[in-house]
Amino acid sequence: MGNEILVFAESREGKLHKTGQQLLSAAKKVQSELGGGDVIALALGTNIDEADLKALGKFGANKVFYCADEKLDLYSGEAFSRIIADKAKEISPRALLLAATAMGKDLAGKVAALLEQPLANDCTELIVADGKLKAKRPVYAGKAFITVVPKDMLVASLRPNVFPVEETQGEAALENFSAEIPSMRDKVKEIVKAASGKIDVAEASIIVTGGRGLGSPENFEKLIPPVAQALGAAIGASRAAVDAGWRPHAEQVGQTGKTVSPKLYIACGVSGAIQHLAGMSSSKCIVAINKDPDAPIFKVADYGIVGDVNEVLPVLAEELKKFLAEKLIDVHNLSC
Repeated sequence: MGNEILVFAESREGKLHKTGQQLLSAAKKVQSELGGGDVIALALGTNIDEADLKALGKFGANKVFYCADEKLDLYSGEAFSRIIADKAKEISPRALLLAATAMGKDLAGKVAALLEQPLANDCTELIVADGKLKAKRPVYAGKAFITVVPKDMLVASLRPNVFPVEETQGEAALENFSAEIPSMRDKVKEIVKAASGKIDVAEASIIVTGGRGLGSPENFEKLIPPVAQALGAAIGASRAAVDAGWRPHAEQVGQTGKTVSPKLYIACGVSGAIQHLAGMSSSKCIVAINKDPDAPIFKVADYGIVGDVNEVLPVLAEELKKFLAEKLIDVHNLSC
């Protein structure tokens, strides 16, 4: 087993995904605590700008392996997992890290099986103790955490937006390689994009979520989007709002929806059932608005407003617009 950490850097339509920066920053941090060793990024698919690949060095990559094959432009779990596993066998790193995105979740289990290694899924912390790299992940819907101690290679998927991006100086060495592409029994044929300008809650740095306390789909549409637009935020929904048909399942936050870790999470008319908390409790800053002072959401909130959403949200949207216009602040770069 070597000292390297191998990171799979996702790309979409020739653009590297921001989770790659988060994973590389996390890998670089633990490598310094372990006494050094290369951090290696792995990218697949054509049309990725060479400068963007080399720029991964600013986030911790010493080297980038890049397989530019047009067969890999559209995702195939079978092909991607085989190439990643083969490269991991060749390098024999101490850890292989993927993002717990839709693609990463599909890949992680396949890659771990090919490597005959256990998988630590949806990890929220990497720990160095006793000279070993360990991973911490939530269990029982976030009510407890376990520490995974690998016997050999640590194969882990890391929750997006949990690990901070730390930019340094440097450029990664780029090494192109060719891979034997297995016959692909599964392949993405088409990617249907969401409505223009719509932000995916799983990747958003700010989320405004509405729950059953909004009363109706008309109220949801009237009250939540203005606040989200003022902040440049994604719109989320509780399971109750989705089950009632108010919002699409793609916006659902919680145990049966998406797990999110934004910098700012604003819960409006959300009671805070344990299933919902499981999907958003790792948010950096939580603001709750609810007329029930005993609502469970206030137990995890950093800031709370006890009040009627019908009265609070219009005022909040208007004040945010005025404040942000005057101050010219990029709220996405603020630390809570």
